[in-house]
Amino acid sequence: MIRQATFSDLDALMPIFDEARETIAALGIDQWQDGYPAREVIAADILQARSYAVMCDDEIVGTFVVVDDGEPTYDHIYDGHWLTGDDGRAYIALHRVAVAVKKRGSGISTAIIDYATQYAKTHGRASVRIDTHAGNSVMRKMLEKHGFVYCGVIHLQSGAARVAYEKVLD
Repeated sequence: MIRQATFSDLDALMPIFDEARETIAALGIDQWQDGYPAREVIAADILQARSYAVMCDDEIVGTFVVVDDGEPTYDHIYDGHWLTGDDGRAYIALHRVAVAVKKRGSGISTAIIDYATQYAKTHGRASVRIDTHAGNSVMRKMLEKHGFVYCGVIHLQSGAARVAYEKVLD
């Protein structure tokens, strides 16, 4: 089951992000190694009603954020193009995807992608967009497995480059 996250979920969500940071560090990349996403970032996502908890037997085993009002860092893409063009209303952005180590490989990422896809369709969007560190081979493989197509490079507000993917909906 997937539901909106609440403030009472914060203590269960943060260890999932800690595990994700450890996994990313093991890949030898610097993504999320500065403490991102901090508790305050997740709290802000909850306040904006865009943070979700993936539940299994009353336990939170995954989390993600849906941004449905445009992602400013996606306004400019380099070395490629978005499949659905530059219309900021044409997509939802999927961010801060994390799955508990003990549940990886059990279909949680598929449930997240399916939920995001259905959310986008229900809200009249043409696609789902996401970005990750170029070296995050685990995330890139998962995205490609679920029909996302590499589109180019975007730059975060910090200036850091990220590879960008998009999945056009049926």
